[in-house]
Amino acid sequence: METIIFDDYNDLSVGTAEMIAELLVKKPDALLCFPAGETSIGTFIHLINLYKAGKISFSQCKIVGLDEWLHLGERRSENCYSFLRKHFFDNIDINETNLCFFNGESDDPEQECLKTDEFIQKNSPIDMILLGVGMNGHLGLNEPGSLFSSYSHVVKLDEVTREVGQKYFQNEVTLINGITLGLKSIMEAKWVLLQMSGFRKAEIYQRFLNSEITPDFPISILKLHPNARFLMDHKAAGKNKREKGSCR
Repeated sequence: METIIFDDYNDLSVGTAEMIAELLVKKPDALLCFPAGETSIGTFIHLINLYKAGKISFSQCKIVGLDEWLHLGERRSENCYSFLRKHFFDNIDINETNLCFFNGESDDPEQECLKTDEFIQKNSPIDMILLGVGMNGHLGLNEPGSLFSSYSHVVKLDEVTREVGQKYFQNEVTLINGITLGLKSIMEAKWVLLQMSGFRKAEIYQRFLNSEITPDFPISILKLHPNARFLMDHKAAGKNKREKGSCR
């Protein structure tokens, strides 16, 4: 696994966007997966700029959703899909028929899991998946204790996720369950790009470096991925300049 440390958040965002753009130039119909998280916003901005400059197009690529809150009801306009539309999709040339996202308001979330897994299988593998990491080490909504062998599944949200998740809503909301691509889905992706930014993530990174591979700390499974890249700013890594290295 490769680690790349950038000077700051902007450099991290630009560098990540360039990696995704490089893939799109080589494979315009790639299958991609993006997170609905704060850290990814800068990357979206730079991808939008590259699109507007005519350097890349999203018209042929396929995009699968990473995760979603379940049963928000009237608050569904603040869900993960809406986040991605606002910060990314509404500003690029996506083809709506090439999108597959969990419907968090479905009465049959298990069917949503099957729908998503079938979409990935039809267009497999995921060529590149962009991830953040939760303060409890979760990937997507694969909470501590999630099975490494899982594909898309419904989850009961960890207390940490329920608390941290409030930042994505204008007013307090009750978060109980979610739906997510499984860790097996993530591990089958050709490339995994995991972003970390800020001092708060430094503890997670250090724990990752010193951890065993265990379901209790989901991010630890990435130690087994042959093409995983940890992309972080110096605050998250405790460094002050851009570096490249290995943490196998």
